[in-house]
Amino acid sequence: MESENTFDIFLVAPPGLESVIAAEARERGFSGVTQQAGGITVRGDWPEVWRANLQLRTPVRVLARFASFRAMHLAQLDKRSRKIDWAALLPQGVSVKVEATCRKSKIYHDRAAADRVKTALKDSVSAVIDPEAELVIKLRIEDDLCTFSIDTSGESLHKRGHKERVNKAPMRENLAAAFLRQMGYDGSQAVMDPMCGSGTFVIEAAEMAMGLYPGRTRSFAFQTLKNFDPAAFDAMKAGVQPQKVAAQFYGSDRDTGAIHMSTVNAEKAGVAALTEFRHAAVSDLQRPDCAPGIVIVNPPYGGRIGNKKQLFALYGALGKTLSERFKGWRVGIITTDGGLAKATGLPFLPTTPPVPHGGMRITLHQTDPLS
Repeated sequence: MESENTFDIFLVAPPGLESVIAAEARERGFSGVTQQAGGITVRGDWPEVWRANLQLRTPVRVLARFASFRAMHLAQLDKRSRKIDWAALLPQGVSVKVEATCRKSKIYHDRAAADRVKTALKDSVSAVIDPEAELVIKLRIEDDLCTFSIDTSGESLHKRGHKERVNKAPMRENLAAAFLRQMGYDGSQAVMDPMCGSGTFVIEAAEMAMGLYPGRTRSFAFQTLKNFDPAAFDAMKAGVQPQKVAAQFYGSDRDTGAIHMSTVNAEKAGVAALTEFRHAAVSDLQRPDCAPGIVIVNPPYGGRIGNKKQLFALYGALGKTLSERFKGWRVGIITTDGGLAKATGLPFLPTTPPVPHGGMRITLHQTDPLS
């Protein structure tokens, strides 16, 4: 039976990856998983909010929907906003940012709605309104229903807190985890990235195999709330024992600086013993001495680095090497351009929806095991 302390927890999804996040939430034992455009709703209490931030690899952030009511005009919004028990949630003098959006409602002015909430916060907890504050209160008014959420993550969840260096066009960690899941990765397969950059795919795969929590070394916005229990959260973090797995996570890159970056990042993430990074061009790529697994790569594409016209030969060389040397392996290539993917000559399956990333839309092209 659901506790009276439960509420909706919204897991913000990169558009196109809602089903991946829903599947992860179910695997992690969250209840009431409901998929919708832009994210996933689960039901839980505040410790479940902490757990979502700590354990889930694929969401962008976690919003706690802590209050809701109907309001037909600004005076009503003002009055009912003041009845929220802000003092139970926020410390006195807290710095906070307020965002409001209005859709299909009698209250239609976003800024005016936000101003009413700001006044309620100032009067109840002497809040300091700061557009740069990490703590963000979000008000959504739709069909006259006012829903209040707090961004409990702070920085985007792709920032794991243990990556020291990145290359020019890094793959976000939550997207890397999502693409690995879309390829059927479950922690048991070998993973190779032949253009590893700062090592994101390789490190994420190794962490997933070990069962390490992605948020284990970072801080979160919810840690500033009045209801946060540091001892309970420390116990939650300590509740996982890393799994012993084979060292079968490989990265290579023609850039020696990338290999150094990847090595440093793997050490900081605690997976150095499972990973191997080598300086090698695509044409020199060698199949690891292990059972067939997954090759996943985010090659350069014209809109991201360099001139696209010069990339067709690179993609062709990558496809030729993989076809000749990686029989039995499944291949995933992430790119903005289907023509570049086609240049590999690999037998790709129908694609999943494109995903926004860095102002572009990227698509995962994947194969069955190569024959």
